[in-house]
Amino acid sequence: MTSAIAPTRRKRSAMEVLRELRQPKVAIMLALGFASGLPFLLTANTFGYWLRDDGTSLVAIGFISWVGFAYAFKVYWSPLVDRIDVPLLGRLGRRRGWMLLCQILVTVGLLGMAAVGTAGGLAAIGAFALLTAFASATQDIAIDAWRIESASDADEVGLMTSAAQVGYRIALLVTDALIIAAAARVGWSMSYVGMAVLMTLCTVATLFASEPARADVVLHQKPPLWTLRGLGDAIVGPFVDFFAKHKVAGLVMLLMVALYRLPDFIMGPMYNPYYHDLGISKDTVAWVRGTFGLVATFFGIAAAGISAVRLGLLPTLVIGLVLEGLGTAAFALLSVNADPAVFAAVMTLDTFAQCFAGVALVTYMSSLTSLGYTATQYAMLSSTYALLGKFLKGFSGIAVETITPTYGLLGAYATAFVATGLTAIPPLLLLLLLWRMQRLKG
Repeated sequence: MTSAIAPTRRKRSAMEVLRELRQPKVAIMLALGFASGLPFLLTANTFGYWLRDDGTSLVAIGFISWVGFAYAFKVYWSPLVDRIDVPLLGRLGRRRGWMLLCQILVTVGLLGMAAVGTAGGLAAIGAFALLTAFASATQDIAIDAWRIESASDADEVGLMTSAAQVGYRIALLVTDALIIAAAARVGWSMSYVGMAVLMTLCTVATLFASEPARADVVLHQKPPLWTLRGLGDAIVGPFVDFFAKHKVAGLVMLLMVALYRLPDFIMGPMYNPYYHDLGISKDTVAWVRGTFGLVATFFGIAAAGISAVRLGLLPTLVIGLVLEGLGTAAFALLSVNADPAVFAAVMTLDTFAQCFAGVALVTYMSSLTSLGYTATQYAMLSSTYALLGKFLKGFSGIAVETITPTYGLLGAYATAFVATGLTAIPPLLLLLLLWRMQRLKG
């Protein structure tokens, strides 16, 4: 099976790379990265802030974060995105048709959350949050496939991944900073309406995108999905191809990927409730995220890209993992000193670490896919890294409340953040094992 990323023919000069930044598809990737990132926190951390603001318990916030399981389970319907055209919208092409449909559904979900609010009950707002998360996860399948298939070689997939991560991280800043400042002035419901409008604007990028012809030819050579052979190839083929290519190392890769983002995921629903309970104002949170966070975002993405080129992917993954663990554990400092300067320093470190690790992992996973199975294989990998973390974060509220009688509320938060930072150790050991296996193979 042909790799989804063509091999690099020669090293590009710095000027050639800069010229490639002007390609229309790079700008489109930036916008699609924004579309991918926009719904994520609106059903996760930011949603938790809204719920905590309205008096919802930490236990309920932790459990409702499980709507994010849509991102972990997307591998199960990714073969449909790989093999079936969306009715009517499929005229745009398979990838673009799915992207547009999902963007419409995300908009509907956000408007539904805004309309019912917390006054409508957790079940009602949770149902719309689930719709938003499901549509967003499906959109990610199509966008990730488009990103990998639109790249002409390994260098270009790195360029497209960086553009996607910049757009994604800008969206996270909007939904993690600007929306909080807006909520302090116009309320949460109106703020979510504004996010739905932004999602609608993202459809422009989908309409201007070009369907990746290289992958389109391979996909249309596949047997129809409604035949037994086609169904088997769509469901089993991606996994057979993956393990045929990577053999025993494939299992180590999947386990490492499954554990890699635990330092970021486990305490995810508790970040904003933590700021709330520390007494940090919405304006302070928004200002720090929109200034220091923005700078850290670009530096983190750039540093990961440089590291991947100079040091290679596995060393870059190791650095990202160490940074992740330190960045998460550093939040414990706020329990003893929530001064704005300390908050800004901790937030900057954590944002830099998340961006660095995010680029490293996405680039690594992209390098493991094969043309013809791009959407399913990447969904398998991204579902693997999301599954355990999404499950464990549902218990984050219980963990904090359980140890509160012993350590006090802020001490419980601090203990949980330090413990979460230590979860970087198991995947670090697996990375070192992969590194050794790669050297022996070489």
